[in-house]
Amino acid sequence: HGLDGFAPRVASAAMDVAVVVFTRDLRVTDHPALATACATATQIVPLFVFDDEIFAGRRASANRTAFLLDSLAALDHELHLLGGRLVVRRGSWADTVADVALTARAGAVFLSADVSGFASRRVQQLERRVGSARIDVHTCDGVAVVPAGAVTPGATSAADHYQVFTPYSRRWVAAPRRPIARTPDRVSVPSTVASDALPSLDHLVDGTPGASVGRGGTEIGHTALDDWVAGSLAAYADRHDDLPGDATSRLSAHLHFGCVSPLEAVLSAESIPSGAGRDAFVRQLCWRDFFGQFLAARPESAWSDVRVRTGRWNDDDDALHAWKTGHTGYPVVDAGMRQLLAEGFMHNRARMIVASFLTKDLNLDWRVGARHFLDHLVDGDLALNNLNWQWVAGTGTDTNPNRIFNPTVQGTRFDPDGEYVRRYVAELAALRGPSTHDPDAAVRRAYDYPTPIVDHRQAIEEYRAAWSS
Repeated sequence: HGLDGFAPRVASAAMDVAVVVFTRDLRVTDHPALATACATATQIVPLFVFDDEIFAGRRASANRTAFLLDSLAALDHELHLLGGRLVVRRGSWADTVADVALTARAGAVFLSADVSGFASRRVQQLERRVGSARIDVHTCDGVAVVPAGAVTPGATSAADHYQVFTPYSRRWVAAPRRPIARTPDRVSVPSTVASDALPSLDHLVDGTPGASVGRGGTEIGHTALDDWVAGSLAAYADRHDDLPGDATSRLSAHLHFGCVSPLEAVLSAESIPSGAGRDAFVRQLCWRDFFGQFLAARPESAWSDVRVRTGRWNDDDDALHAWKTGHTGYPVVDAGMRQLLAEGFMHNRARMIVASFLTKDLNLDWRVGARHFLDHLVDGDLALNNLNWQWVAGTGTDTNPNRIFNPTVQGTRFDPDGEYVRRYVAELAALRGPSTHDPDAAVRRAYDYPTPIVDHRQAIEEYRAAWSS
């Protein structure tokens, strides 16, 4: 399942045509599946399928789909520079991939291994479709720095995956890494394989992207990585929680869609002298792999509680609506939620604050928050999103399930002058200083800003009582 283990076996089995299916790996650099296919076959069919299971009903995220279309256009351009082109189809994923492979008379299909149950089911369906035609399906590394399952607790544990981050991170740091995959010199595509046109956004989804959603594509992603490593990485440890400073890398969407290889991101970070900033950023990529290996081992954890607790969530549509639209009366919560709607992105510290507010202050099920995030986040990644939600909600891998984020304290600490709030909450644009996070009743009336929908202290007491048994 990894490039190093697979390449020797296929090297002696050269074939005329291979299909490379792109999924969350929309690049030609450091692409093990593409590199292995090009080293094995004379001609390649680079394929992307708009899966009806995702796009039927036009309910996919407009933000994420817009970024996807940018990234596919950039991938097609990269392939043209190598003498190839991207083949685009729409339909049932397994049926469509199988149809292309059979039409092209391919000897094998190559793709990157992924971690979700959805991804695994698609590969299994494809294997059943092409098995009778003696077309092999090969999955390669490519979406993680350390692939899921590559490090395990070992013989002293009955578990096949890590459930706590710290011991995982120690093994992750010491784990051997695959070499960077070679970029093909040329990609020759069979002329007999036709492609649909890349669809427009309005042919795929309803709604429009947020006003400030970023653009996708490998050139944009690599430029962002290079600029950030050169200019901001060294200070990352000190500034990553700085809400107004926006000092995070903003690479999450590029990593999710594979415009930037996570291994390339680690190596780029490690190109600067060792320091707290570099180590803190690499640690974030380790968290990405940690949740990936967890979801791969326990696919049900995407939507089911990891830690079973006794209690009951509230059911309050009005409170949920106020949270979704950024009208809770807590400025830092509202700023985070409005940033999400405008940009398809939210600062990492704000994500924890708003998630804690939903699950602890409002006692609403983490799943409704996770779904809302996936509806809007450009970087919406099932493992990272949902397992981080569980971490905050106390149903996941956090060893302290009763962790509480006080929104007023958090806002005052990480946005002391109120700049982050002013950026996204227009009603409070004239306020300054710590009082921005706790405006009094007169200020709220004057600026037409809502009173808090709950009292934090009382809400937390009720939450603890609801889950104490």
